[in-house]
Amino acid sequence: MSITKSFQKYLAVPSAIISDGILTIPLWAVTSMSLSETYHLPPIGSSTMKAIVATHDDTISLSGVLVGTERFAWKLALETLAESSKRGTALGALTGGKVSGLILVTSMTIRTDMQIQSLSFSASASKRDVLDVSISMAHMPLPGGLSKLLDVASVGVAALADFGGN
Repeated sequence: MSITKSFQKYLAVPSAIISDGILTIPLWAVTSMSLSETYHLPPIGSSTMKAIVATHDDTISLSGVLVGTERFAWKLALETLAESSKRGTALGALTGGKVSGLILVTSMTIRTDMQIQSLSFSASASKRDVLDVSISMAHMPLPGGLSKLLDVASVGVAALADFGGN
């Protein structure tokens, strides 16, 4: 009887990257990803004068697997990022607080100012050397135009990446 082990070839591009500006975690095997945007409607009869507040809430959910012998190190790193996304990240310190939270890079979106809402891990006997991971993240931009500028810049970066990949 032969025993097979899970492995990961690190030469491939990861499915998602989560970073605080210093600590960077590649998620190699994302099995599903969803982006939900909830838009706020103004109250009936409200004036045309609007305050600068967020017009929508974005949440991103990722499900994937942490593969191989490094899976416990990736688990610890994700837990560390979840905590730092609430307390303050290296990105916030580097930008003087103008950009905070985590950076998320996926094929669907590139976002800054992300916070991890929930993080869960599971293991099963049917998958050796693998931890299943589910991550729910919320986009928490600071008020002002910088977050919109970063959103537009991320579209440009994504377009360049797609163009360079062809």
